[in-house]
Amino acid sequence: MEWLISLATAGIIIVVSIAVYGVVKSIITRLIEKRMAAGNAPQPRVDTLRTLVTSLIGYVIFFIVLVAVLEKFDVDTTGIIAGAGILGLAIGFGAQGLVSDVVTGFFVLLENQVNVGEYVTINNFSGVVEETGLRVIKVRGFNGDLHFIPNREIGSLTNHSRGNMQALVDFTIAYKENVDQAIRVLQEGCDRIGDKMSEIIEGPNVLGVQSVGSSDVVIRVLAKTKNGEQWKVERELRKELKKALDEAGINLP
Repeated sequence: MEWLISLATAGIIIVVSIAVYGVVKSIITRLIEKRMAAGNAPQPRVDTLRTLVTSLIGYVIFFIVLVAVLEKFDVDTTGIIAGAGILGLAIGFGAQGLVSDVVTGFFVLLENQVNVGEYVTINNFSGVVEETGLRVIKVRGFNGDLHFIPNREIGSLTNHSRGNMQALVDFTIAYKENVDQAIRVLQEGCDRIGDKMSEIIEGPNVLGVQSVGSSDVVIRVLAKTKNGEQWKVERELRKELKKALDEAGINLP
């Protein structure tokens, strides 16, 4: 009779644990999807996080249920708990780097710090993100190199692909040239470029004299551009404004 009671209790524990797992999984899934949707995260990233978190929760619940069920049949679970603790310590000491990678990678994914295809600078490496994972981030440099950066080594991460960007160009004219005339010519050229380039959101505008040297004067031009278009705008500014200065007879050193 006592055996039947233990069996029934174990069955109830298993059923309740399955129900709890289902509820927790549903809540976690909604929270992750809501958080990722706010940052426009790609679906593969959402799936990765959901699978990781729900799997971890499932393992924890399974272990708790296993211990509870065994205790109902008068099985001494002290050794199991102690063994699990020792195993956890061994894994922790033996795979500190891997654990650190996974933990850091989890928060990088959860906080939606980077997405595939974005232009980033991680530590001293700049390029386009090709893959984000729980262990490494793969960044393709502009010279074609593929950098594998372990998540635990991410000291600083700059995402250049969030929001609008700026195109900044400095023009150096000879010291003897008329600065006011040069600024006027550059601004007229900027106005023409701004009218024809859809990549430009604001400007371009001549900010003024940036610096004065012993034989030259530096004049700065700035424009606000769509994300990823700043380099194209800078190239166009250099080409067209150089032509404008040449036509006005303003010499560059």
